[in-house]
Amino acid sequence: MSHAAIAAPSRRTAYLPRNKKRILCVFPAYSPSFGTFEHAFPLMGVRAFMPPQGILLVAAYMPASWEVRFIDENIRPARMSDYQWADAVIASGMHIQRRQINQIGDLAHRWGKITAVGGPSVSGCPEYYPDFDLIHIGELGDATDQLIEYIDLHSERPAAQIRLETKERLPLERFPIPAYEQIDLNHYMMGTVQFSSGCPYACEFCDIPALYGRNPRLKTPEQVLAELDTMLRSGNPGAVYFVDDNFIGNRRAVAELLPHLIDWQKRNGYPIQFACEATLNIAQSPKLLEMMREAYFCTVFCGIETPEPEALKSISKTHNLSMPILEAIRVLNSYGMEVVSGIILGFDTDTPQTAERLLEFIRLSQLPMLTINLLHALPRTPLWNRLAQEGRIVDLDGRESNVDFKMPYDEVMAMWRRCITTVYSPEYLYERFAYNCEHTYPNRIALPNSPQRTSWDNILKGITILSNILLKIGILGDYRETFWKMALPALQSGRIEELIHIALVGHHLITFARQCAAGQEEASFYSQKVEAAT
Repeated sequence: MSHAAIAAPSRRTAYLPRNKKRILCVFPAYSPSFGTFEHAFPLMGVRAFMPPQGILLVAAYMPASWEVRFIDENIRPARMSDYQWADAVIASGMHIQRRQINQIGDLAHRWGKITAVGGPSVSGCPEYYPDFDLIHIGELGDATDQLIEYIDLHSERPAAQIRLETKERLPLERFPIPAYEQIDLNHYMMGTVQFSSGCPYACEFCDIPALYGRNPRLKTPEQVLAELDTMLRSGNPGAVYFVDDNFIGNRRAVAELLPHLIDWQKRNGYPIQFACEATLNIAQSPKLLEMMREAYFCTVFCGIETPEPEALKSISKTHNLSMPILEAIRVLNSYGMEVVSGIILGFDTDTPQTAERLLEFIRLSQLPMLTINLLHALPRTPLWNRLAQEGRIVDLDGRESNVDFKMPYDEVMAMWRRCITTVYSPEYLYERFAYNCEHTYPNRIALPNSPQRTSWDNILKGITILSNILLKIGILGDYRETFWKMALPALQSGRIEELIHIALVGHHLITFARQCAAGQEEASFYSQKVEAAT
């Protein structure tokens, strides 16, 4: 990883520093979980899932005269020499990284360094970080300039914590390109790009409206293309995820962006496939779906949450009922898009029959991948406010959720464990992938054999991944018989990319589910129980 000073992009802080400073930006490691895909890393030869957009953006926003060093601890930990080098240390992350964030602050303080923390966790819960010198609440904006000014003018830690809260957010069209030159993108499973911030909906359990607003803010299409160009100069993982809270939060803006993405893909020989997160009612926008297909969007994450209508009404997610859920999934599949679903157990409307209804929904929908998660109340959500008033927020060691469920806790846990182990048994998972091989993947556009796709680097990468898969799953794996039922026909018909996709994703899901069955993984991806023990 490069330790050179960042080359100046077109947009930085408006503050003009008086002094030269060295800034260490550290992103903490994730604990293993469903969404980090760590079990696929050895097969791919990568070290982490996605580069962290937020802190790379902060690194790029620093004054041009300052030296900035970025370290993603999912790639390698910050060393003593990194802390000694720095004048100030900036950390960022989510609630699940709370312990690691505070550990970064403690290590920096051992060397007397000024510490600052920003990002979604401290913005939602400043009280989680009592020992940091500067806490940055909110998005990039005037508070960021104030933070930079403080670091510029001070060499010693403040006597008490200073709280900086963004009042004027920097418009997204003025965001700098994230500091991709500080990373090797080939170390990551996929790249990331942001087009919008915020979501127009107000689901009860979600903190996005409180953190980022309900009126999506936007970058320009030209910005997105510039980021893609810059990203590819740092490597090409083959896939890029739009990390927008809701990619179709502003449908008119997306309709303006997509022709630019199509043109970019054609000019560059379709070097990557896109993925995004969107509400399920995207299925009612055929013009958008056709353009997304042409831009080579292959995966859409939809927060289905539950197939039960009464539960959706109770959590203010009635937009999932604007058309039958199974029909919406079929529509997305018809445009070549594999649907990944968010599922939550533990709603007040759940009954002992909920698990059976969920398993039947999975059978009918043929969704290969679902994030089956226990309900967890996040601060600054309507759910937290309601449960706090009802005295149903609990903080007990050993619990996987902070919610006092209406059903007995042990029954909810058993329901979760039954669902996740059933859904990710090798035979059942590969059966659902087989459906998508027949009904989803053939609906994607035919890609050109462009130099960008058939480069020697890409060919060597594909051969290496395929060899690892054939050895570690096809020969040494304990579900190799199930694997070969899929792999042999795919090899014979030349569907190598499908084989690799199914094997990588499937191996992570199968391994994760087995660890869940053994009590080694958390039932809520916000749980601190396993995170704190790791």
